[in-house]
Amino acid sequence: MTHDLIVIGLGAVGSALVWQAARRGARVLGLDRHRPPHAHGSHHGHTRITRVAVGEGAEYVPFARRSHEIWRELEASTGQRLMQTTGALVLGRRGSASASVHGQADFVAATLAVARAHGIVHEELSAAEIRHRFPAFTPQDDESGCFEPGAGMLFPERCIATQLALAQAAGADLRFGEAVRSIAADGAGDGPGVRVHTAAGTHRAAQAVLCAGAWTPALAGGGFAQQLSVRRQTLHWFAPAQPALYAADRCPVFIWLHGTDEADAFYGLPISSHDNDGPAAVKLGTAQYATTTTPDALQREVTAAESQEVFQRHAAGRLNGLVNGLVNGLAPGLAPQVVHTAACLYTVQAQARFVVAPHPTVPGLRVVSACSGHGFKHSAALGEALAEQALTGRSALDLGAFADLA
Repeated sequence: MTHDLIVIGLGAVGSALVWQAARRGARVLGLDRHRPPHAHGSHHGHTRITRVAVGEGAEYVPFARRSHEIWRELEASTGQRLMQTTGALVLGRRGSASASVHGQADFVAATLAVARAHGIVHEELSAAEIRHRFPAFTPQDDESGCFEPGAGMLFPERCIATQLALAQAAGADLRFGEAVRSIAADGAGDGPGVRVHTAAGTHRAAQAVLCAGAWTPALAGGGFAQQLSVRRQTLHWFAPAQPALYAADRCPVFIWLHGTDEADAFYGLPISSHDNDGPAAVKLGTAQYATTTTPDALQREVTAAESQEVFQRHAAGRLNGLVNGLVNGLAPGLAPQVVHTAACLYTVQAQARFVVAPHPTVPGLRVVSACSGHGFKHSAALGEALAEQALTGRSALDLGAFADLA
């Protein structure tokens, strides 16, 4: 075989995997139809929330913890700023009045339970405490939250670029602008392997990992195509009346659930203090699961109506100071003025879970989904575990929880 490992897709997980495999001495080929980091898939948007108290499930906690360690190790070795600690606030009404997030009902309670069970430093805050400590937020009296001080935000484009540069320095062969057409079993050579056909030719390796995000369902086919769907999501940056209230040293990243419908939830990230990490505005996003798309059919333009719907449904009355009133003579909240927008893609498993599973008909091929919209915070550790598994047959972190969900 020409290579030990072929990695298809060099975004969040793929960039971590090619670096982790190459630094362990493997002969690695990385393929991507674009030149990451790029704005065609799921990893763009300047910032991503990261937290260890993950209400999505306790099985994710080791991946979030290890990823934080890797980001800090990378920062120390490269001088790049990859993560900013802001704290994270998950807030909303408890019990049946809470919307579902990533398949989990009562997400505030689930977050608190994970934090307690795993010894994650956190505080349970009342609405009054939230309003006092974080004047950017105006929760109602029957809302409460879980605050995790060690959480924050990642800079995804910089994370990916850093890992790809390290992978190349360690000897990985990275080929950009080379689209994969098909993947098949390869019987040539000393044993079973994988044959990857691209627009430029055919590549062979003992093993391959498919982590191509929204392109994964079409390339994996079969049950993966049935279980994985691609959803368009929109990102919106709004201008605050008082930017200091929404600066990263005063305002945490947050997830806010304010109704019973899954659409009654949104998330936000404050203004980064780091240069070149997006507009000087507050980033808000939501998740929709009603309509599907494909990478080629993605509507990239975000309309003014979409931005105003997000503002009126979610920000108004929560981030625009209608409860707090005036701070220093000014309304503390956001204005409906849109500074920037973007569209991205979630590749979603039916229960909003991860998929890390062997392909049933191509021995040596492992399929890694784009993680249902909550994967970037785990991507560094996922890449490490996948490299360990490919090269030694086992990994320090247990990937088994995600193996039977395809």
